[in-house]
Amino acid sequence: MLARDRTATLPEIAAAAQVARSTLHRYFADRERLIYETTLDSIRIISDILATAATAEGSAVEAMRRVITALAPEGDRIVFLFADPAVLRDIPAERLPNSAPILELIARGQREGTYDPDLTPEWIRIALFGLMVKACSEAAHGNIARHSIVPTLTRIFERGVAAG
Repeated sequence: MLARDRTATLPEIAAAAQVARSTLHRYFADRERLIYETTLDSIRIISDILATAATAEGSAVEAMRRVITALAPEGDRIVFLFADPAVLRDIPAERLPNSAPILELIARGQREGTYDPDLTPEWIRIALFGLMVKACSEAAHGNIARHSIVPTLTRIFERGVAAG
């Protein structure tokens, strides 16, 4: 719900979750607390995916394909976290998503000659998540089929940051 409508009220969120508003209030004092806890939960899930995606195994291309495949089902969380920079603004630095596995994978891909060495790993990471946000958002709005996210995103990413 929050990925599709950042301004959703607690009653709208409760209706989308098919729970009573009082149930939300039992766990969250207010909308701001719900947003904060949802942000932390989404960060944990995305960080866990990156930590378990075997980013150091196989070629950089194979590893990045595993990352994209593992992240795609969490499209709503990705849109929620990364479509609006303000979402992460109040999160303490130590609780932000762990970018190290993906940055190390990108740097390895540059050393292997797969990814453009003229781009920084951070730039490539931002491009990847920008593409991921757009693809997942388009799927959520019915503009592309969910099953096409992985192959489409993989093709665009690989062609966009390829070396040479």
